[in-house]
Amino acid sequence: MVDHQPLTVLIAEDGAADRLLLARIVRNQGHAVLTAENGEEAVALFAEKRPQLVLLDALMPVMDGFEAARRIKKLAGETMVPIIFLTSLTEEEGLVRCLEAGGDDFLAKPYSPVILSAKINAMDRLRRLHATMLQQRDEIARHHNHLLNEQRVAKAVFDQVAHAGCLSAPNIRYLQSPYALFNGDLLLAAFTPTGEMHVLLGDFTGHGLPAAVGAMPLAEVFYGMTAKGYGLAETLREMNAKLKRILPVDMFCCALLLNLNFERRMVEVWNGGMPDGYLLSASGGEPLPLVSRHLPLGVLDSAQFDEQTEVWPLAPDDRLFLLSDGVVDTCDEHEQLFGVERLKQALVANRQPERLFEDVLQALERFGGQSRDDVSLLEIRAVAPQVLAPPPVVYSDSGESSPLDWSLSFEFRAQTLKRFNPLPYLMQVLQEIHGLRIQSGALHSVLNELYSNALEHGVLGLDSSLKRDASGFAAYYQERSRRLQGLQEGFIRLHLHVEPQEGGGRLIIEVEDSGKGFDVGRVLARPLVEQRLCGRGLSLIRRLSRHAEWADEGRRARVEFAWEALA
Repeated sequence: MVDHQPLTVLIAEDGAADRLLLARIVRNQGHAVLTAENGEEAVALFAEKRPQLVLLDALMPVMDGFEAARRIKKLAGETMVPIIFLTSLTEEEGLVRCLEAGGDDFLAKPYSPVILSAKINAMDRLRRLHATMLQQRDEIARHHNHLLNEQRVAKAVFDQVAHAGCLSAPNIRYLQSPYALFNGDLLLAAFTPTGEMHVLLGDFTGHGLPAAVGAMPLAEVFYGMTAKGYGLAETLREMNAKLKRILPVDMFCCALLLNLNFERRMVEVWNGGMPDGYLLSASGGEPLPLVSRHLPLGVLDSAQFDEQTEVWPLAPDDRLFLLSDGVVDTCDEHEQLFGVERLKQALVANRQPERLFEDVLQALERFGGQSRDDVSLLEIRAVAPQVLAPPPVVYSDSGESSPLDWSLSFEFRAQTLKRFNPLPYLMQVLQEIHGLRIQSGALHSVLNELYSNALEHGVLGLDSSLKRDASGFAAYYQERSRRLQGLQEGFIRLHLHVEPQEGGGRLIIEVEDSGKGFDVGRVLARPLVEQRLCGRGLSLIRRLSRHAEWADEGRRARVEFAWEALA
């Protein structure tokens, strides 16, 4: 009995006696035997019968064992066919030639049945191990290709979602270089209904597919809430709550979120765990760092999460430069990091603002390092509102069933004013009026200005003249946040009245607040130069609406929109 499976063994030996002796020994061990008298016969038999093991005499006529071994190995390809050389050679040079020709072992004359059996069994184990390895390699390759195909499909979907916004806007330049197939960095940009631009640069824990897992739900919240007109605070709260709910405890997303309002010339910033971004003034000077003051998204629960933002003035052609930590962590051959200082030197040394992006890329190229993480760079230029054209909203219904004669009234009190933005909800209601849809951008801008004026100047009693310069601008919004958090009383009343008219209809918006009022005529009479950082809201309301007036010492505003009936 043998403890192995029978093999087909090719014996190539020019001596008849030795050939018969070897054949008998091998058959007695339970194996099938093929015999050849020279190397040429051996190669032909191998090509025809494909034996699993070869016993090959080194010195034979017609074709010696060395050449036969090389041809047999070539015919075998990836399959391992052990070759045991039968030789009386004893000098080292001859034995080395056997190994170089493809031999796996030696068997010296005279032949010992015990040693031959042991060598055949050992070579068989090696052959089966090699076959198993090839099988596992092929299985791994098939599995790898299957995973790659799944990842390509997932990446195609991911890219469609991630780039569904306005990254192609003329004032945006960006570079993303993923460390793996999937990018752990997330870059999103989209317009609000009023033409403001929301931008998010995020960096999930790790890289590759695991790091991209949270990108889809995060993008869904970002695009959905931006399209509805929600501000940064509401969007941040929802994104944090969602990631906290779905991500494992060891995963989170560092994020830098911007709201760029080109009409009001301001940028609102929230940085949670990202490297400093930079605001570079078109007039020169030191870059203003947009410092991380919060923990990443998905770390804190809703009760502990801090959505407080910073607000800075934004002049035409000012630039914002954002980056992920893969940039500053780029490492050279001496294990030195590119670092923050080299980046700041590139920013400060820039003399042509339109070449800022190229200057940073050239600084990275001169450094000559390699990144060990995903790399993202983003530059945004402040432009006039009319330069950007937000895409029109597409509605799925005809609008023919919209109500045309109704009224709604709301009163928002202190605890609601602290955390709730009613404008997206109100806009959803008003978008049911088909005739108003073409004016949705103007309507949203007017509602936003009316509500902001009622809240900031009415309920909170803030003086917009604080915003006459950059330092006062920041102080204004810090004070706004402080007063809003401490608010105990006050209200904003909002009344919507929709009525049909011959050839169309009209919407009347009335907003009333509990503040002390203000001199409307004096504000509207300010020269435009004084309205650069403050006082622009009232003029904007009058320009975008059909009619606007204020009463009760400025505490009550009445604005009218009208539309024509569909043809």
